[in-house]
Amino acid sequence: MIQYIKIKNFLSFKDEVVFNFEATKDKKYEDYQVVEIAPGVRILRIAVVYGANASGKTNLVSAIEFLRNFWFQYLENKDQPTGAIPFLLASETPNQPSEFSIGFYISQKKYIYNLTVSNNVVLNEKLLIYPSQQPATIYERVTVDGISQITFNPKRVKLGQAAKEQISLYCLQNVSVFAAYNKVNVGAEEMDTVMNWAKAHFTFQHRMGLEDNVAYTESIISRDESKKGAILNFLQRADYNITGIDIQQIERTVPDELIPLLIKSSEGVPVSEIERLKRDKTITMNKVDFEHCITNENGEKEYYKLPKNLQSDGTIRTFGLSGVIDHAVESNSFITIDEIEDSLHPALIEFIVEDFLKHKGESQMLVTTHYDGLLEADDLLRNDSIWFTSKKENGATELYSLVDFKGINRITSLQKAYRFGQFGAIPNI
Repeated sequence: MIQYIKIKNFLSFKDEVVFNFEATKDKKYEDYQVVEIAPGVRILRIAVVYGANASGKTNLVSAIEFLRNFWFQYLENKDQPTGAIPFLLASETPNQPSEFSIGFYISQKKYIYNLTVSNNVVLNEKLLIYPSQQPATIYERVTVDGISQITFNPKRVKLGQAAKEQISLYCLQNVSVFAAYNKVNVGAEEMDTVMNWAKAHFTFQHRMGLEDNVAYTESIISRDESKKGAILNFLQRADYNITGIDIQQIERTVPDELIPLLIKSSEGVPVSEIERLKRDKTITMNKVDFEHCITNENGEKEYYKLPKNLQSDGTIRTFGLSGVIDHAVESNSFITIDEIEDSLHPALIEFIVEDFLKHKGESQMLVTTHYDGLLEADDLLRNDSIWFTSKKENGATELYSLVDFKGINRITSLQKAYRFGQFGAIPNI
């Protein structure tokens, strides 16, 4: 589980901010919102971020997206940008590197990953483990004159000299040690432990759009028919009258003028598939139909199939989220949902959050939203789960928790207090 994330000089985060999932001593909703991940360490399963438009909520999600992508993205050319964008509304920060730190637990052991990176080069990268009260370095990497110098702790990483040299060879100035290690056919237990955790439990750390969520949910149903029942159950409990989902793969011919556009937007698609597209000029698409059950005037049940394009935006949004959340719960993953209220009724927002929390485990969810009704919903949020973003006069994002305010327990309505500006993080209109 993720304990904290630190961000500095990235997008709208000029000064260092810390987003912390560690729970306070408050015992409210303890059973299903807090996990004691290690002796004395209590981690929250959910966090909700409020803020005005352009205050930095989405940039928080983007920072997590960048970090996850950076770990596994291998760039073939050392001149390609890393994707780290510094704070641009100041004279000094555009020429300074971005800094990240993430603390997380795997099997009751704490790990810390630190990264200092510019848009061109990784300046420093370090992975630590806490086998006891004191940390031990697993590896540290610096870049000197465009060459990566990696120091592995021989007590933690058992690799031969040839393997180390091969990893260093693949570790270009703009890629992570993880990405380079992933290219080499060797094994080191603690490196593999962190990489396997990140691949399995840190999967949905990017800001998945509506189409991404829907495509993912369609794919898991296509791969595993048993998932269809869980997703249908979710939709029916959300008060949709959908009783069936039919997915068929069909081939479509692609006009010549569209092929270059498809190839340009095909990041992550295997080269063999791109070559097949050029040769056959066809793509495989999902044809999705939803079966609806209605009751006619005689009180009899009737069933009708309607294609995906005739479903409401809310139906498609809920369908997409159902698969992502099902994966998170089953694999104890960490997911983000940016602006959860998009196309959803307030009651559905509360249902999604409540349903996630009902499934006990180590899954975590970070939600950004403008819907302040969650502040009043029973049994959904603890005070330490509520965060805010505000934009300062210099354009930088300020990130802070509800528990930073004194006298919170004396406030009878958090929703009204938020609307009246007691916590900031609202538009100054």
